[in-house]
Amino acid sequence: MKSVYVSISSPMLLMLFLYCAASATLANPHEFIFENGLKLIVKEDHRSPVVVSLLMYQAGSIDEVNGVTGVAHVLEHMMFKGTEKIPGGEFSKRIAAAGGNDNAFTSRDYTGYFQQLHKDHLPLAMELESDRMHNLQLTETEFSKEIKVVMEERRLRTDDQPHSLLFEKMMAVAYQSHPYKRPVIGWMNDLENMTVKDAQIWYDRWYAPNNAILVIVGDVDPNQVKQLAQQYYGPIPAHSIPEIDQRKPQTEPPQLGTKRVIVKAPAELPYLIMGYHTPVIRDITGDWEPFALAILESILDGHASARLNKSLVRERQIANSAGASYTATGRGENMFLLSGTPSPGKTVEELEQALRAEINQVIEHPVTEAELKRVKAQVVASQVYRLDSVFAQAMQIGRLESIGLSYRNIDVMIEKLQAVSAEQIRAVAKKYFDDDKLTVAILDPQPLEQKQSIKAPDGLRH
Repeated sequence: MKSVYVSISSPMLLMLFLYCAASATLANPHEFIFENGLKLIVKEDHRSPVVVSLLMYQAGSIDEVNGVTGVAHVLEHMMFKGTEKIPGGEFSKRIAAAGGNDNAFTSRDYTGYFQQLHKDHLPLAMELESDRMHNLQLTETEFSKEIKVVMEERRLRTDDQPHSLLFEKMMAVAYQSHPYKRPVIGWMNDLENMTVKDAQIWYDRWYAPNNAILVIVGDVDPNQVKQLAQQYYGPIPAHSIPEIDQRKPQTEPPQLGTKRVIVKAPAELPYLIMGYHTPVIRDITGDWEPFALAILESILDGHASARLNKSLVRERQIANSAGASYTATGRGENMFLLSGTPSPGKTVEELEQALRAEINQVIEHPVTEAELKRVKAQVVASQVYRLDSVFAQAMQIGRLESIGLSYRNIDVMIEKLQAVSAEQIRAVAKKYFDDDKLTVAILDPQPLEQKQSIKAPDGLRH
């Protein structure tokens, strides 16, 4: 892969250089809409003879209903169980035989399947992926095996992981009615009672070309990719599926006071999560609050000189660790999270007050221009560095398109981040870090049980 080395002394000049490079790189995506509703987005990147094929379905756990939570993720597992043409287990073997790799993921908002391989093998990826879009064979035998794998995955990654368990319980309390209250992997009771029919219903409802976005990034010719997509995906019939913006709104009612939850679980140390309800981007050109919140996250966390690490961990030694997390995009409203582990001799209550004090500092003493410039340079640089990966480019496009935003506005988002002012950061901190919007979750550590290490089952792919 070609590398370019530059020597620029000014951080702002470096930021401008990176931004210009990003804008130039982002200028080339090509978009095609097929008669069956499939959207194809092709982005050329000719630095190496590699291609990523990413198929995103606009269906995630947000689309589930009570009683079948986790079905989106279960079906993701079942998608590798074969069709009449491609026997179970053969999909990944054929990709690997071609020198590539593949995997899949399920989120709250979408489900994705990808292959990364030499550009000459793109037809193979399309042939295999398009086949299981409409020819998947779901059997009771395979389902009964795979549902056990998913349940074990839940035990390993949530039930036996105290921080993950605390986060799950916090989300279930923080949201009153929105589907984000339910875990992507599903509640164990729903998994125990799920049937192959539940998976079939989900597949029949959501897996169709008019509910999918195919993103191809790499050393390809857009017109040739279009012809391949027409060959493999074009004949697949569309289903009656509502567009993202036409699905019933699921708006979380306003929170009317602080919520608190204590979770007792085997752990070495206590842990604290503070979650505030915050907005996400709906109108990229008109919204500014999510961009200010994103910059605030980087002021608090994300690098060695960030405020939480500098103040609470290194200087005051109140916390062993402290961080912030916020995502500006999603089909539902997200949460701005503050979290940490208190230092020995310090309590969770002391850590909570220290985190509150850091937010008050942002409100009472606006961020300096020097700090703001430094953080903006870091944020923009991180956005641009992601473009060095073909897979990251595909994911960036696929995620935005899958939640109803557009890849065409990626450069606008960078501009909006650059335009955030210190006063805007102060304004969002004052508006959204309100106790009436707050949920506090505390891990109360219980004695650790002597457990033998458990080998992850073979079906855990990701």
